[in-house]
Amino acid sequence: MIIKHVSEKNSILNKFLSEIRDKEIQTDRLRFRTNIERIGEIISYEMSKTLDYVSKTVETPLGIKEMSVPENPIVLASILRAGLPLHMGVLRIFDDAENAFISAYRKHISAKEFDIQIDYIATPGIENKTLVLVDPMLATGRSLVGVYQKLLEFGSPKNVHIISIIGSEEGIDYLDQNMPQNAFLWIADFDHTLNDKGYIVPGLGDAGDLAYGKKL
Repeated sequence: MIIKHVSEKNSILNKFLSEIRDKEIQTDRLRFRTNIERIGEIISYEMSKTLDYVSKTVETPLGIKEMSVPENPIVLASILRAGLPLHMGVLRIFDDAENAFISAYRKHISAKEFDIQIDYIATPGIENKTLVLVDPMLATGRSLVGVYQKLLEFGSPKNVHIISIIGSEEGIDYLDQNMPQNAFLWIADFDHTLNDKGYIVPGLGDAGDLAYGKKL
């Protein structure tokens, strides 16, 4: 797997990252969702530089211009519900992409052990398309791998990109072992630790709850 650390060089991205982590600022749900969307836009721009492009003739009111535009159709696939704000940020950049939505969650066997349960999936075919998996928090990596394996029932993508905001070392290692070697991971920031509940530390908390309110 090819890892792209997007905040490796300082940019305005760091401001948005600091705000979604800040326990005082993140209580504003609108601001939290907006910052997640902004991060998605920034990562998507960086990802766009690696896509395949084709020449296209564009007619302006005054003449003709040859332009380079992305060649391969894109499918954005997000895990409900925490992935929705990040999905919307990515979709603003790749506005003609097709979309897939998957309900995947941890079904606990014990306090520390769990399986990934997938109850719902709505997706177009992904055969020979660019598959972009969107999930803000890369904790154990098992949800993303489970979703990817489920999506393979709908075709074999030409290439695979993963967009995430904060990832743990354990989760990144798990992806590296279970995703295609030529897959790209676009990630804004790294944290080292998972706690005993599988949450990233220091992380930012529960992204779904912060975006949409606490669930029962």
